Amino acid sequence: MRQIDEHRREALALVSAMPVISVSIEDADGYVLASDVLAPSALPRWDNSAMDGYAVRCADVGEAAPGAPVNLRVLADLPAGSDAQPTLIAGTAARIMTGAVVPAGADAVVPVENTDGGRGVVQINRAARLGDHIRTAGGDARQGDVVLAAGTLLGPAQVAAAAAAGCGTLPVHRRPRVAVLSTGSELVAPGDELRLGQIPDSNSYLLAAAVRAAGCEAVRVGLVKDDPASLRSVLAELDGAVEVILTSGGVSKGAYDVVKEVLAPQRGMAFVEVAMQPGKPQGLGRLTGGTPVFALPGNPVSVFVSFEVFVRPALLLMRGLVELDRPEISAEVADGWRNLTGRTQYMPVRFEDKDPGMEQLIRRAGPGGSQSHLVAALAGVQGLAVVPQGTIEVRPGDRLRATRVDR
Repeated sequence: MRQIDEHRREALALVSAMPVISVSIEDADGYVLASDVLAPSALPRWDNSAMDGYAVRCADVGEAAPGAPVNLRVLADLPAGSDAQPTLIAGTAARIMTGAVVPAGADAVVPVENTDGGRGVVQINRAARLGDHIRTAGGDARQGDVVLAAGTLLGPAQVAAAAAAGCGTLPVHRRPRVAVLSTGSELVAPGDELRLGQIPDSNSYLLAAAVRAAGCEAVRVGLVKDDPASLRSVLAELDGAVEVILTSGGVSKGAYDVVKEVLAPQRGMAFVEVAMQPGKPQGLGRLTGGTPVFALPGNPVSVFVSFEVFVRPALLLMRGLVELDRPEISAEVADGWRNLTGRTQYMPVRFEDKDPGMEQLIRRAGPGGSQSHLVAALAGVQGLAVVPQGTIEVRPGDRLRATRVDR
């Protein structure tokens, strides 16, 4: 039986970062940066005011105090964006707005609240210290500094930093297109009338949503009956047209396990048992045209767990990300359960705050625990707790590693 880490390595070895494309800064949100963004110059580019007020020389206002103001002649009015370049001399000040260039000769800014707001002559009511309310050139970044590193996921803050560095376009990794299909003659589309023995397809919707949540493009093919010819036809159309194919169902040892029947004979495909519960039967490899295939089990909880453990990290790698794993915590178990499989168990859990220290507790998401068919209980899942291989009994108060999957 293959260990989880080995199967994960095999999964990651199937894929690599997607080709680089150029996108406008307006469209960059959600992409992964492909190369470093360097500061083209100092940021800020010049000393500028952090307050609305008056640029002054500290030597002129050292004695200023409430009730004993110092009067200075206002020789310039400097709004943000002004390219005026006055020079302060003794006894003068410049009215200045936030973001405006600090004039030569000034070494502090006095907030307008500490003045009378004068336009020709201003009364300064408080002394200033050297550098007060001045944003110095290069205080954010020096020329050539790395503003954003390759592999950074671009969100609002990162897009803002790139824009501040003067980037109109950014080199990013293209998002992979991932085809999703469910196999099984018992499956029908949600909302269709059910005959005895039929169930709604939930797996293709689960996987398509998971693919999109991982930042990729989902191509939901939908249902494929347990017919080898039909499956071969669908896979042939997808091979080379998408970057990854995800199938669910048909990978175990049953008489109608069509995915295994069609793909197992192909060179480069392997079907194995992985030491995990749920999700033991797994298929992995490439089609003739080179497209990676992740053949997942058919039960919804198995699909959910398999995607989290094997598929999601591979998709993040394809997007160009460096960090492939969700953050992990150690949490106390609120309720106990048994693991009689002898394999590593992934238990769907909810998180609760433990009083008074607000430490996290974990509780099974549903009374059925990690049974692979309990799709309705998935609605309450916030995380997966990992029960080590060989652990039979999980007791209240035990501590387990857990990851959040709802963020």
